[in-house]
Amino acid sequence: MKIKKVKLFINDNLRSNKVAREVKEKLEKNKFVIVEEGYDLAIAIGGDGSFLRMVKNANFNSKCCYVGINAGTLGFAQEVNVDEIDEFINILKSGDFKVENIGVQEVTIKTKKKTVKHCSINEIVVRDEALNTTELEVYVDGGLLEDFVGDGLLISTSFGSTAYNLSFGGSIVFNTFHTLQITPVAPLNSKAYRSLTNSVIVPDNMPITLIPKRNNGNVIITVDGDNNFYEGVTSIETVIDKTVQVIRMKDYNFIQKINDKFLK
Repeated sequence: MKIKKVKLFINDNLRSNKVAREVKEKLEKNKFVIVEEGYDLAIAIGGDGSFLRMVKNANFNSKCCYVGINAGTLGFAQEVNVDEIDEFINILKSGDFKVENIGVQEVTIKTKKKTVKHCSINEIVVRDEALNTTELEVYVDGGLLEDFVGDGLLISTSFGSTAYNLSFGGSIVFNTFHTLQITPVAPLNSKAYRSLTNSVIVPDNMPITLIPKRNNGNVIITVDGDNNFYEGVTSIETVIDKTVQVIRMKDYNFIQKINDKFLK
């Protein structure tokens, strides 16, 4: 893939803006064109949140490529460190980079009055409207998995498996596996209620359907960190149905990144 036109998505803080000025100057010096529309590459400058916002603002466009430059803290989603900017631009010029396709989950929320669709690159979380006990029937590819009772359910992509999902004991999944992972949030498991206490990983061709069973279907659905309140939800269905392209440095190693970001 030949990269020529670039759009910058910049976090609104001093460090990100400083890094962005350096990146813009070096890109233009190397004959790349900074544009607002019709770009081949989108670059997020900031932390992990800036990468999520970039892909969302680009409407999950699968024709362009995405990459992040870490001007934040952890930066697991951000491929390029600040001290690697020159190397990164040289790789862009030569075309000597990897491209990974990562799965995007498409979520369809049906209520008594309307149908709403969202895309998510990391995860969705479904909770009771008042953050009380959440009760959901959970179906995978049309078959009943469980009657879940607990604080909520998180459904993450493989890309999002190292984000919020990890905090609840979910599994780390390679980005290139286009899966969804159902991870319970504080599940109840007693004589009265029987819920799975571990996560379940589902392949991309199997839709997951959640049926709310309490409070007339009034729930909070968090999509990549954005909270949305819905009344009268009759079903929530999510499936991996598309991918987006992410640029990786030539020496990218997923296992090494886990070690670097979480264990060192």
